Amino acid sequence: MVNQIILDWEPPLPPTDLIFDDGVPLESNRHRIAMNVLIDSALQALSSRSDVFTGGNMFVYYSRNQAMNRDFRGPDFFVALDVDGSRDRRGWVVWEEEGRYPDVIVELMSPSTAKVDLGVKKDLYERTFRTADYFVYDPFDSTSLQGWHLDAAQRYQPLELNDRGWLWCETLQLWLGTWEGNIQREPPTGTCPWLRFYDRDGNLVLLPEEAAQRQVEQERQRSDRLANRLRELGENPEVL
Repeated sequence: MVNQIILDWEPPLPPTDLIFDDGVPLESNRHRIAMNVLIDSALQALSSRSDVFTGGNMFVYYSRNQAMNRDFRGPDFFVALDVDGSRDRRGWVVWEEEGRYPDVIVELMSPSTAKVDLGVKKDLYERTFRTADYFVYDPFDSTSLQGWHLDAAQRYQPLELNDRGWLWCETLQLWLGTWEGNIQREPPTGTCPWLRFYDRDGNLVLLPEEAAQRQVEQERQRSDRLANRLRELGENPEVL
């Protein structure tokens, strides 16, 4: 009889009525732009790879109990590697991703979220997600950047800032550091420090619009050089 009961038992299925938007906006307009800057620059830096997914302010579902309890967890920015980067996703559902969790997470802190970002979330990303690289940054505080890397014992070890105040992201082979500027008219006047990616050599990873603007500028400079050369030839035909 006991054997028959065991044979008839089936594990409970994960819930299908998942919620992907709780209607809670990001802390500020700057937080929203900062999230999109990280997403766009990560896509730019990893554009040669098709096995990458980047998300922002998306729920991550990792267990049946968590989903049933509506214990929402939505990193402000994350990257998952070695996954199908072409598939549409409303959120990150671990049991639909062959058990894969985000490999890199960045939380954009504020005074109201700092305690959770540095406590509950950090513990979750370390002990449950096993996320290799975790960073926190307050877009209104240029000195707030902190990061941790998962060591061989599966525990977070704090990362040390380099002489530029940047942190190395081992998983992406990129630096994370601040950049002073104005993006999408934020702030309304002047500049502020944005969290940006830099390549191994310290070059800023350009946003798509910045890359397009640079290309236009390079084309203008080439046209100017050609025009100057033609003018020189016209004034000095002996050059021919």
